[in-house]
Amino acid sequence: MDRDVQFIGQSSVFLDAVERASRAAPVGRPVLVIGERGTGKELIAQRLHRLSARWDQPLVTLNCAALPETLIEAELFGHEAGAFTGAVRARAGRFEEADGGTLFLDELGNLSMAAQERLLRAIEYGEVARIGASRPLQVDVRIVAATNADLPAMARAGTFRSDLLDRLSFEVITLPPLRAREGDVFELADYYGRRMAAEMQWDGWPGFSGRAQRALETYGWPGNVRELRNVVERAVYRWDEPDMAIDAIVFDPFDSPWQACADEQPAQPESAVPDAAGGALASSGAAARPQAGQDEAQGLPASQPALDVAVVDHGGDLRGAVEAYERGLLVAALEEQRWNQRRTAPLLGLSYDQLRHAMKRHGLHEASRG
Repeated sequence: MDRDVQFIGQSSVFLDAVERASRAAPVGRPVLVIGERGTGKELIAQRLHRLSARWDQPLVTLNCAALPETLIEAELFGHEAGAFTGAVRARAGRFEEADGGTLFLDELGNLSMAAQERLLRAIEYGEVARIGASRPLQVDVRIVAATNADLPAMARAGTFRSDLLDRLSFEVITLPPLRAREGDVFELADYYGRRMAAEMQWDGWPGFSGRAQRALETYGWPGNVRELRNVVERAVYRWDEPDMAIDAIVFDPFDSPWQACADEQPAQPESAVPDAAGGALASSGAAARPQAGQDEAQGLPASQPALDVAVVDHGGDLRGAVEAYERGLLVAALEEQRWNQRRTAPLLGLSYDQLRHAMKRHGLHEASRG
């Protein structure tokens, strides 16, 4: 999450978590922040630091999952020149950098047992020793740690030190997932949507259609606020009618009608009529349409009745028959939707860009302007 983003949301479970962080901030004891990915653990760490007496001292961050096990101790505690291969010069660790301030350890559950032991000593005695040093250094550091792992279960299994868990858990703040924050989804979506619209230099903010709002509010959000931001900003940037409410939401950017399995190419049904790009525009004489149940959840229109397109005999000219049939499908769908390309694309099982490409290939883009 961006460091400049404010806390957004009015749900009671979310405000309770923020209030607990505010109360714990001035106390100066270690705090554990627990939550799923994308719930805002780093933002809580920033609040704990900025509302403490250490606000004008460094806030230093280390992601324990971003480094190999062999380098975590060197990052935390520093090293002297020649302490190991590649240590050309002495380097201060994160504890020294955070002296007088706060050290935020993200993904704490990834620390090795050796690093956990040294961390425990640093917390208990306020001293650290660089790798290769002969004497320790005194430091004054407040620890804030975050994880989405079940640390008590890890302690019972022997993969996390129980004594370290005891020292770190003076206060434990558990952040609710977005799906449990009633009413906050749309508030967040509106916030990120307005920001993206300004970035795209739109004259105003048209908001979301009722259908798009329902799609946003009923989605499960496994990636929480971080995922919501991506989905909303993608919807704004792909929308070509800034004076109309946004009506198309794409939750999975990897979803594609041409997406193949990892180990094999999908077989194309024999009854499918391929378009010029090799995709399947129509099957069994009817336009390909979203299946029932995909409409509201994906922000698409409900399933439409099959388009009435006549099959024309082209005297054995397969390519000509395919082209004429595809053009007929496009014209019939566009006319049914009064040439609104946004509504026509999902009716045919195409993306907006795929529809525009097909229209251009058949010379229909000019007709749409008439």
